[in-house]
Amino acid sequence: MSVPRPAAVIVLAAGEGTRMKSQTPKVLHEVCGRALVDHMLAAARDLDPERLIVVIGHALERVGGHLAATSPDALAVVQREQRGTGHAVRTVLEEVGTISGTVLVTYGDVPLLRTETLAGLLQRHAEEGNAVTVLTAEVPDPTGYGRIIRDDAGAVLEIVEEKDASPEQRAIKEMNSGIYAFDGMLLADAVKRVSTDNAQGEEYLTDVLSILRRDGHRVGACVAADFVEVEGVNDRVQLAAARKVLNLRLLERHMRAGVTVIDPASTWVDVDVRIEADAVIHPGTQLHGATVIEAGAEVGPATTLTDTLVGEGAVVRNTVADHAEIGPRPASAPTPICAPAPCSAAGPRPARSSR
Repeated sequence: MSVPRPAAVIVLAAGEGTRMKSQTPKVLHEVCGRALVDHMLAAARDLDPERLIVVIGHALERVGGHLAATSPDALAVVQREQRGTGHAVRTVLEEVGTISGTVLVTYGDVPLLRTETLAGLLQRHAEEGNAVTVLTAEVPDPTGYGRIIRDDAGAVLEIVEEKDASPEQRAIKEMNSGIYAFDGMLLADAVKRVSTDNAQGEEYLTDVLSILRRDGHRVGACVAADFVEVEGVNDRVQLAAARKVLNLRLLERHMRAGVTVIDPASTWVDVDVRIEADAVIHPGTQLHGATVIEAGAEVGPATTLTDTLVGEGAVVRNTVADHAEIGPRPASAPTPICAPAPCSAAGPRPARSSR
């Protein structure tokens, strides 16, 4: 079965993210050259949704301005009071109306979530004809997560938060990611019936699952292959962990495409960096922005390039360059026997050299 095109992807990105302890809104913190929310939007965009919607609230002007500049295809819906995930989705539906078809709900702070995983969720949702399908994951330590309670047939009975779980339920390692595929028509009705009868007085999207099940609809689940994908970024420690995972993914992609990376542990690349086959990246190298390394070039060690073009066969060592253009190595040039002196290039006029 081909993956069905979602009617909408709703990205929840209205929270303050107080644990980041930053003046920068959480969803605008960068990982590998791209804001957290932009990673999620890129994954969602590859599903070719009919609508791409982002719920914003905290730091409204900054987040809204960022989205207008980087994702003009996304509709920003304002949640002026952050009263829970259920309230956020209800706010969307009150503004755009009922959405017929499959509605995927995800978050702006899960930069490691792959399009393939979301596609698997959509496919499972369609195959089983569920009212809602939740993306889950098996985690080594489920402490702090809601647990997935299934019946003997594998259907989801409920999601139990840890504070409400029995000792037997706490032993369950399948956790709720908070990412769902909904039947849009059923969602529109159920989200209106979400209660605020909880300690926080908020509307939780989790409650929609139990409402739909009480109405006689099937609630299913799709287990993510790697639990790391669904882990959100809530503080600087998790931000660094996500950067490490994503950086290794990017380097592996480059290496499988014919690039030699001598030491992946000390090499850092941004998402939009392009490296051609037979290039060699030495230890201690950082490649940022839209840097391009052409075929056969050698970069590093101890080199940081930002928005820089390195020509075919060029050798760039112990260099800091910003918006530079380093020409290709001439066919007659001898092999360098020592590293060039450190240099820095920046500004509107690119520095040029041939090595």
